[in-house]
Amino acid sequence: MIGRQLLRAGSSVGANYRAACRGKSTSDVAAKLDIVEEEADESIYRIELLVEAGVVTPNRIDAMKKEINELLAMTVASIKTLRTRR
Repeated sequence: MIGRQLLRAGSSVGANYRAACRGKSTSDVAAKLDIVEEEADESIYRIELLVEAGVVTPNRIDAMKKEINELLAMTVASIKTLRTRR
């Protein structure tokens, strides 16, 4: 169940990022990136649940977690930049 939620959240991150790229205004882009931030953070949480439950080992999932953290950091930086432009 958590794996399916993780897959769904991952596709939501991609879909909302794509929507942000086509945003009609700075506010629209920032709002969509807020959703990307939330979904990415939820993905990290679900990964941590999988590790804590013993479903996967940390070394099998560390690369994915690192990549999501990097995407999250870039998204947060983009949101901050957009908000200072307003």
